[in-house]
Amino acid sequence: MRVLVGWDKQEEADLLELYLNVDDNEVVIKTNWDDFLATANAGPPWDAFLINTGSPDTSAAFDAFQKLLEFSADHPVVGAVEQNDVYRIARFLTSGMRSYVIRDQNKDYMFLLHAALSSAIDAVRAERERLISEKLRQEIDSVRKLQESIIPRLLDMPQGYSVKGRYESSEISVYGGHPVTMAGGDYYNALTMPDGNIALIVGDASGHGMKACMSIMTLHTLIQMFPSKRYRKTSDFVREINVNLSNQTIVNDDGGFITLLYGVLNPKKHTFEWAAAGHPLPILQSFEDGTIKEVGETDGVGMPLGIWEEAEYVSQKIKIPASSRLAIYTDGLAEAFHDEDGKHIEFGINGIFNVLKETASDSLETTIQSLFDASHNFTNGVGRHDDTSMLLVHRD
Repeated sequence: MRVLVGWDKQEEADLLELYLNVDDNEVVIKTNWDDFLATANAGPPWDAFLINTGSPDTSAAFDAFQKLLEFSADHPVVGAVEQNDVYRIARFLTSGMRSYVIRDQNKDYMFLLHAALSSAIDAVRAERERLISEKLRQEIDSVRKLQESIIPRLLDMPQGYSVKGRYESSEISVYGGHPVTMAGGDYYNALTMPDGNIALIVGDASGHGMKACMSIMTLHTLIQMFPSKRYRKTSDFVREINVNLSNQTIVNDDGGFITLLYGVLNPKKHTFEWAAAGHPLPILQSFEDGTIKEVGETDGVGMPLGIWEEAEYVSQKIKIPASSRLAIYTDGLAEAFHDEDGKHIEFGINGIFNVLKETASDSLETTIQSLFDASHNFTNGVGRHDDTSMLLVHRD
């Protein structure tokens, strides 16, 4: 640590330097206030200051202390006070002095100086970390609220169908071990198109924080613009989105991308056509025969959005049978994990299947809650490391 000392007695200064110049410490001692303040202001910055509080008297020392704070308020100051002047130290402490030691006649206090300075430096660093941590929480919360503002609260569906959506951000731990809900990059929506069909959308931007949030905001804006063009195929729609996102540095900078499943539900023909860009396949659950399965072909899943402008996409189509559910989700649900005997164990697609079976007679809201709870519990309290979103559609 770098310590600047303002002292009153030259004969004691040499002894102070002997006690404090240990390990990798750098100690400079000045025996008049003008030199002390000039050195303190000259830089490079000091880690801490040690001053006597009674030279030539308390008022002069306090004036020097206040001048020191004008240009070095972020670094701790430790005072050394004569025993008969202890009552005068209060004005220093209430003005920002971190701590003090009492100067006894035997000079035993010198053994305490190194510890007092180290303790003051550690306290300031801890306070800085706390403030930075709080600022981080505020920044993350602001970005998270921005991202969540585009997540719809009410999803309309035609007669015979119902839908529920859910989004949860991942969590991290910062200073003090307190969890912080991260700003995420997940997105879902259900939009009524001009022809009465329903566009079902689930997206997932890579990473977290402002970049992921802005990537999803860009995706949301494009999706709001494009459905009115009535693309004949969902693959054409996804291709157009990809071309636009590939030219957006906010998305692809530093290797960023977005996975997307864009589908169109025809409530009259009971069909669901979709195109996937690096996204998990939909899951179809039939209450008639009790089957639960992924639908579509993995080979039909194209490249994530924003990576390559020339990427091609394939439309896939299924029939939505009566008394069934369709689940569209982001990989944060399946990739919830815990470590067991040194092995990385994921909740996985089987975990999703099991919960869907167990909640076959439950409402959509209860089913989604059960899925999110089960995947979270699978982490043994650690929490999901990735954002998680889901759309769950029921046909009567």
